[in-house]
Amino acid sequence: MEKRNTWVHCCGNSLTLHSLKQRCFSWAQVMCVLFSLAKAENCPVSCTCIENTFTVTCRNLNMTAVPTDLPEWIRSLLVSGNNIPTLITGAFLTNGTEVGLSTILMPDNNIQTVEARAFVGLPLLQKLDLSKNRLVSISPHAFYGLYELTDLFLNDTLNSDGSQLSDALTNESLRNLQRLHLSGNKLKDIPITNFNSLNLTAIILTNNSFHTIGNDYVSRLSEHKTMQVYLALNPFKCNCELGNLYRWLEDSSQCPDAAHLLCSEPESKRGLPVLKLKKEEVDCTNADLETVSYVFLGIVLALIGVIFLMVLYLNRKGIKRWLNNIREACRDQMEVYHYRYEQDSDPRLANVAV
Repeated sequence: MEKRNTWVHCCGNSLTLHSLKQRCFSWAQVMCVLFSLAKAENCPVSCTCIENTFTVTCRNLNMTAVPTDLPEWIRSLLVSGNNIPTLITGAFLTNGTEVGLSTILMPDNNIQTVEARAFVGLPLLQKLDLSKNRLVSISPHAFYGLYELTDLFLNDTLNSDGSQLSDALTNESLRNLQRLHLSGNKLKDIPITNFNSLNLTAIILTNNSFHTIGNDYVSRLSEHKTMQVYLALNPFKCNCELGNLYRWLEDSSQCPDAAHLLCSEPESKRGLPVLKLKKEEVDCTNADLETVSYVFLGIVLALIGVIFLMVLYLNRKGIKRWLNNIREACRDQMEVYHYRYEQDSDPRLANVAV
């Protein structure tokens, strides 16, 4: 009791130890509130900011643009379930300054257009996910400035044949890109014209519309032996056009899911693993030779026919004379037979009379 009621002289005031503790606790509460408010000022409205993980999350907020009032400590930004039809130039700049983001995840935001230099000001970005959007227009300079980008996710998002993406991927800014995810885009051709401009170690092309891989692309893939290509869940046509791809799958280990590649056509081979096919079933060489043989035979027969007709034409007079001689000989023979028939209609009756 004496300890609790001890008087303390501080700044000319007399306070009990108990009162001092209460005041200190109140000041601590005030400081916490002020600190929280200061943090809230650095967090985009309605988003969730977690400084311990350096993450800002803006999910299902009906946003129409990328939030720019981002805290300085941010490293990861998740924006999903919104309506952001266009990523404008400098969309991620905060007050015109660069942002230290290393990861941007923007799936399912109805993104349709990516303008030139949309990701400028993100020198540390390593992972970009634009999956499950509706990309229709992609500028050739859309990914300008992403020198450290290693992972690009574009799954279920392309609404074109991939030609615009091909132009965007040739940008020298993506020289460190290692993994390109393009699943579920109904692609029929690989949207990369120059593999040398990238440093890819893996390209994921599963669940698209590949019937085969063109001979040119097979040759290019063979040149980049360290790159892995994933091709499962594609409707391959197992005919002779698959020959080069079939040989590449057998001779190379670049396709880790080669055992899961299945035939969709013809009907007799549907569901059959591509690697279970026989070589003669996908070998166009014999078929081409057989076609050439038939064509050559037809040409030879046509030449023989032309020569025969020419011989007939050149000897038409002699042939006509020969035919006339045969006709005259036949006529003379018939006249002799007719005369003998009139003289003795039935030689057997003469024998009977005798």
